[in-house]
Amino acid sequence: MNKNIYALVALCAFASSAFAQIKVDAPWARATVPVQKTSGAFMQLQSPTDVRLVGASSPVAGSVEMHKMEMKGDQMKMEQVDAIELPANKAVKLASGGYHLMLIDLKRQLKAGDSVPLTLTIEHPNKKRESMTVQVPVKPLNFVSQPGAHAAH
Repeated sequence: MNKNIYALVALCAFASSAFAQIKVDAPWARATVPVQKTSGAFMQLQSPTDVRLVGASSPVAGSVEMHKMEMKGDQMKMEQVDAIELPANKAVKLASGGYHLMLIDLKRQLKAGDSVPLTLTIEHPNKKRESMTVQVPVKPLNFVSQPGAHAAH
């Protein structure tokens, strides 16, 4: 009986530690001009297990939406998505021109050099959801992420 309890405790500890192992690389948000009400947030995410990014929020924005940009015919289209798949051990890039987060209805100007909290909601295959907060540095309006700084997904 005791062996079963220890095994269960160990299994629970391992399962809960998988979330803590989600790696967030090179997060950043674009600075805004004083009257601007939206901005983008970008980063690279990698999980040791299959999970999905199903939401995000920030106290600096009325809402945060997940978007995807893609070519449709000869036009670049942006649309909101319900989730972004994070396959096990594969880096997923959130960047201009692909998946990214939109900070909508900003409550204040985002200034280069500031940092904003961004809470990510992750859903496991068993539908359990967990949140993690990342401090996201604000980069200048003209900032461009370096090519190769993220692996493609």
